[in-house]
Amino acid sequence: MEDRFDGPDLDRSVWLPYHLPQWSSRAQSAARYRTGPEGLTLRIDEDQPPWCPELDGGTRVSSLQTGVFSGPVGSTIGQHRFSPEAVVREEQPASWLLTPRYGRIEVELRALDDPECMVALWMIGIEDVPEHSAEICVAEIFGRDVEPRGAGVGMGVHPFGDPRISDAWAREDLPIDARELHRYAVDWRPDRVEFAVDGEHVKTVRQSLDYPMQLMLGIYEFPADGRRPPYPKKLRVRAVRVEPA
Repeated sequence: MEDRFDGPDLDRSVWLPYHLPQWSSRAQSAARYRTGPEGLTLRIDEDQPPWCPELDGGTRVSSLQTGVFSGPVGSTIGQHRFSPEAVVREEQPASWLLTPRYGRIEVELRALDDPECMVALWMIGIEDVPEHSAEICVAEIFGRDVEPRGAGVGMGVHPFGDPRISDAWAREDLPIDARELHRYAVDWRPDRVEFAVDGEHVKTVRQSLDYPMQLMLGIYEFPADGRRPPYPKKLRVRAVRVEPA
């Protein structure tokens, strides 16, 4: 799969324009975005509401994902239960659109240097059983870590509810201007996960996951003391590629 987002709208056979809607709702967590000849722009607008204010404060998100499911309203069944207080508020029928198991996953994007924002491509287990819940973080870039001559790029794996995985995530300091277009990729194999930027190997995590995972692509704003212009705040994505193993 290669998506260059150059059509009039998202390819709904691949992407859902919501962020973990089971813990909030599709309306509350809807992404704000544009597609076209220059690719995908995900944005945070000044009038955008927090996605889940009761549990995640003022955090605002515009994110796409390639799968979703939940248990019934009031249950705790669903992907990435980010808070121990989270319960399903809007039941989500199972929808597995793009859930690779091994392969190369790559994104071309431009980050931003806004200190209250973060952009990321990450993958989470589909949680058909609770243990299938670990994360592969392809790239996580906070605006506070972006400078003209270098950037801190988070990459690695998190266990969450998978007891077989130990935490192996770290911020890697790279000599790139993350505001420019760069390619962030993982080569996910049965015995390891290899991370690269612009085709150059960065590190290898000698652990792996053996279940399908869904993609999560988004921009996040964490306002500390009120909203800071200028708006909109934008994540620009030229392409996402998934090559099977």
